[in-house]
Amino acid sequence: MTNARTNKWLRWVASVVLGLAVVGALCVKAKPADEVILTIGESYTQIRQQSHSTLPVLTSENRINLYVRRPAVLRFSDPQYGFVTPAAKFLSLYADKNGNVAQLTLSPQVETLPLDEAVSVAVNLQDQLRRAHWRSILTVDHPPIMNTPAMRAAIHSGANPQTFWLAGDRYQVSLDIRRFNSESWGNGERYLITLQLSGPPLMTDRLSD
Repeated sequence: MTNARTNKWLRWVASVVLGLAVVGALCVKAKPADEVILTIGESYTQIRQQSHSTLPVLTSENRINLYVRRPAVLRFSDPQYGFVTPAAKFLSLYADKNGNVAQLTLSPQVETLPLDEAVSVAVNLQDQLRRAHWRSILTVDHPPIMNTPAMRAAIHSGANPQTFWLAGDRYQVSLDIRRFNSESWGNGERYLITLQLSGPPLMTDRLSD
């Protein structure tokens, strides 16, 4: 094979490889993100069917910790009180003895976040709750998380602010931000958001202002 023919063949191979790489990248980009779609009280089996996620098959051994193995967005699909979270690396469901989901816990992030980003995520989630007519309760001691110097200082100091929300007489949410310490970040700081969602029995707002 002459050098000219060899070079032509190599260029053809390179073009094919490049084309396959481009197609692969487009397929990855077009693939929908994992998503868990549910309302509290739904059958876990139905939730698995309507979601695109790595939620496991329900067994008697795993019903208290049904967690995704790949990050997934939570779409809380109640028609009145629905909201959507960013993708969560940690998302775990709890199913009762009848196989219905009674509670979930998630951290709506795929990695621990700088303070600015963590506060932004928390504020966005609270804005969604307000628009969906959730009501903040126990606000004297647990005000909503806000992007203010005082709130940021409290989060930075390790006060771990937590806020509570009610959706009529149907659901409750707690949301908090905690400082996450690790020597691997040197002088950097990272923060972890935790959201818990459940149905009755609900908290009361008798201490609310």
